[in-house]
Amino acid sequence: MDRPDKILPASGKLGVLMPGMGAVATTFIAGVEAIKAGLGKPIGSLTQMGTIRLGKRTDKRTPYIRDFLPLAGLDQLVFGGWDVFEDDVYTAASHAGVLDQRTLDALKDKLSVIKPMKAVFDKNYVKRLEGSHVKKADTKWELAEMARQDIRTFKADNGCDRLVMIWCGSTEIFLQGGAVHETIEAFEQGLKDNHEAIAPSMIYAYAALMEGVPYLNGAPNLTVDLPAIIKLAEDKGAPIMGKDFKTGQTLMKTILAPGLKARQLGLRGWFSTNILGNRDGEILDDPESFKTKEESKLGVLEHILQPALNPDLYGDIYHKVRINYYPPRGDEKEGWDNIDIFGWLGYPMQIKVDFLCRDSILAAPLVLDLVLFADLAQRAGWKGVQEWLSFYFKSPQTAPGLYPEHDIFIQLMKLKNTLRFLMGEDLITHLGQEYYD
Repeated sequence: MDRPDKILPASGKLGVLMPGMGAVATTFIAGVEAIKAGLGKPIGSLTQMGTIRLGKRTDKRTPYIRDFLPLAGLDQLVFGGWDVFEDDVYTAASHAGVLDQRTLDALKDKLSVIKPMKAVFDKNYVKRLEGSHVKKADTKWELAEMARQDIRTFKADNGCDRLVMIWCGSTEIFLQGGAVHETIEAFEQGLKDNHEAIAPSMIYAYAALMEGVPYLNGAPNLTVDLPAIIKLAEDKGAPIMGKDFKTGQTLMKTILAPGLKARQLGLRGWFSTNILGNRDGEILDDPESFKTKEESKLGVLEHILQPALNPDLYGDIYHKVRINYYPPRGDEKEGWDNIDIFGWLGYPMQIKVDFLCRDSILAAPLVLDLVLFADLAQRAGWKGVQEWLSFYFKSPQTAPGLYPEHDIFIQLMKLKNTLRFLMGEDLITHLGQEYYD
C-alpha cells in the first residue's frame, strides 16, 4: 500500500452495520453509549486508550492514538444491523446478560430504538439456531439485493456519510473454497443458482462490497477468504479483513507461545478446553460449526513456533482444542490450558492456565477498533486485504500464499508502524543504536 497523499476527513456520521446483533454486538453498542454517557471507560480499545511512540525515546512524543490519527469519534457512530430475532438492542442486551442491568436501564431510551432488520439466514449453515425474523426469497441473488437495499436505506434514513459492516454473528458450518468462489462472475451465478457453497455471511460480504462498504469478519467463517470477494473489494475500493475475533484462549496462546519461542523452550503438548454458555457456545455444540472454529484455533501455534525451522523444540507437538457448551456459565466462559514444555537437557516442566474471561467484554473493544481503523483505511484510499489489522484476529487474512503472522507482539509492531507510515512518521525498528553512537 502506498502512503496516501491525502486522508479524507472523518466528518459526518459513520454507520456501523452488524450482521448478528447478539451478545457481542449489543455489548459493543451499549458499551459505546455507556462511555459517551460517562458510565465507564473504553478499556481494551487500542484506539481509545492506547498510545504510540513517535521518533526517538528521548523525543518524548507519545500521543494517544485517538489524537494522532484522524479517526471518527464515538459521537459520530450510528448503529444498525440484522438478526434472526426481532428484539431491540436493549432487550437483546438484557437477555444476553453481559452488562449490568442498571447500566442498560440507564441507556434504555437510546438502546430500545435500535431494532434489527430481517436477517439473511439459512438454518443449514447454523444448525443450532432457530430464527423467525428472516428474509424470504427464491434465490440467494434476491437475498443479496435485499441486503443491498437495506444498506442504502439505513444510510439514507440515518444521514450517514460512510458505513462499515462487521460480522458479529454465529459461526457457520465448515466450508472450503471452490470454483464458485474463484471469480466475481462465478460467484454471482452461484447466487442466482442457490449454490450450497455460498453461505449467508458471504451474501452479506457481497452486498457490503457492492455498496462500497468495508467488511470485517469477526467469526471463523470462510466469507472473505475467497478470490471473488478479494477481487470485488479491490474493484470497489473497500477494505476487508478477517477472521475470528481474538479474545479468550487464543489471545493467551498468542501471548504465551511467543515467550516460549523467545527463550527457546521446547513444547511437547498443548491441551485446551473451553466451557461457555452463551449463544456462541450453543452454536459450537454442533460438530460442523465447531470444525470451523477448530480450524481457526489450531493454526496459531504452528505459525508462531514454526516447527520446520525448530524441529528439536517444536517438531512433535500434540495440540488439542475442545469447546463445551455449558449453559450455567453464560457469557463468562472459562478456558483451561495444560502446556507441557521442556528445557535444558530436555527436562520436563508444565504450565497451567485457567482464564476466567468474559467473551463479549473482550470482543466489544475489538469491534470498535476495527470499525474505526477500517473507516480510516478507506478514507486513506486503501482497499482489499488489510493485513496490518492481524492484531485483532485468530486467523488473520493475508495475500494468497503468504503465511499469517500470529505473534501478538509482532502484530502490534506491524499495526503501529502502519499507523506511523500512514501519517508520515518514521518507522521504529527498536534497534536503539543511535543512543550509543
